[in-house]
Amino acid sequence: MNSSLPTTLYRAAGVRELDRIAIQDFGIPGIELMERASAAAFEALRSRWPEARRIVVIAGAGNNAGDGFILARLARQAGLALRLHCISDPAKLQGDARLAYEGMAAEGILSEEFNASSLAESDVLVDALLGTGLSRSVEGEWAAVIQMMNESRVPILALDIPSGLHSDSGRVLGVAVRATATISFIGLKQGLYTGLGREYAGDILFAGLDVPAAVYERVDANAHRLEFDAASNNLPPRPRTAHKGNYGHVLVVGGDLGYPGAAALAAEAAARVGAGLVSVATRPAHVPVVSMLRPEVMARGIESAAELIPLLKKATVVLAGPGLGQNSWGRELLAAVLDFSGLLVLDADALNLLAAMGAEAQDNWVLTPHPGEAGRLLGSDSAAVQADRFAAAHELVARYGGVCVLKGSGTVVLKEHELPQVCSDGNPGMASGGMGDVLGGAIAGLMAQGLSPWQAACSGVAMHARTGDLAAASGERGLLARDLIPHLRALAGR
Repeated sequence: MNSSLPTTLYRAAGVRELDRIAIQDFGIPGIELMERASAAAFEALRSRWPEARRIVVIAGAGNNAGDGFILARLARQAGLALRLHCISDPAKLQGDARLAYEGMAAEGILSEEFNASSLAESDVLVDALLGTGLSRSVEGEWAAVIQMMNESRVPILALDIPSGLHSDSGRVLGVAVRATATISFIGLKQGLYTGLGREYAGDILFAGLDVPAAVYERVDANAHRLEFDAASNNLPPRPRTAHKGNYGHVLVVGGDLGYPGAAALAAEAAARVGAGLVSVATRPAHVPVVSMLRPEVMARGIESAAELIPLLKKATVVLAGPGLGQNSWGRELLAAVLDFSGLLVLDADALNLLAAMGAEAQDNWVLTPHPGEAGRLLGSDSAAVQADRFAAAHELVARYGGVCVLKGSGTVVLKEHELPQVCSDGNPGMASGGMGDVLGGAIAGLMAQGLSPWQAACSGVAMHARTGDLAAASGERGLLARDLIPHLRALAGR
């Protein structure tokens, strides 16, 4: 088994096509691929739970069940205590799944009547219920079985994808297995990495099943997994003659009354990733606060768009939104920002105002909505966005242009004519106030140094997520946005 993870991600249809080409055009029998998948899964099980002696395989009706049947045979041959529960009538099995069942039955392994007590008495459960082709809600006996698996509190290894999880979108189809680990075969499914996919998949492993590289050349990927090491190589080394004018000027517009911290965090993040100059346009009462928090940042008190315009003329990149508010002050300033001809990053209340004001598509901006803000921009809600984050990102780009950074678990970065980039780093500790301000500042600071909006968005998202993981080394709970700043500087300076 190859547990290293590729960066290419596929929809279910793409993986089926890879499978078809391997079988029909490259002469690898389907049952052979199934044997390889099961052997890789069994190896993963033994490696992760070396003390496990009691294995329960819960199988469905298709090829996913076939993988489970062969794994059951391997477990019995290895001397493990094995119990099998077929939720579908084995007599209805066809094709390779039937061959796998017959090979297992030849070892004397037969399905037992399902009962919850057998789950609780096991060391590991193997989820071989439903595969990647599932598109409708899981109901009836199938839903009840999945619920009992989840309630058993026994570690679960999911084969290919947790049963009940939509492989393309990462949404749960009624109910889904909460796997401890998932081993994905041939191609990684994009739904494992965004929406609820990361919650339900657990640790993700990969087995390519020795499919020839030429097979992959014939099927286009649907998305890419955003890796920090690749995305962070956009900034060139600085020459010894460098000066601050070489690295741009970021202007942060925000910090309405009561919210100076958001603008200050964004400004510090922009400076820490290497912007040459950083200014903040905020309420006059907040100037001393921003200057005290970060004296290197030039804080300017403004009350009107007329006062903002001279600052806009000096900026390379404008980040609008952190703490901006949605009252008349914020609306007036945003209207002035939208007339700015340079590069823009819009976040937080700038996005809420944009949704209310309406705007034509622009190529010069990066929009960084969380699901709620994305829903408002699309005239829907966060639930609709989360149901298919890839579709929502595509709709945002189609409607507003530029680059979309759809934040959340498995942040999706997208622009026209580019494949979606899905961030696989980050952690739940980052679910705290100010994290988005740091991200917006990092993206703006990278743009100020000459990165394109697309490059800056990809690099900023990857860097932000990695700093969150580094900062969470001492614990996720209680993680603050400012905890990311020292790591942000270290990573940007590599």
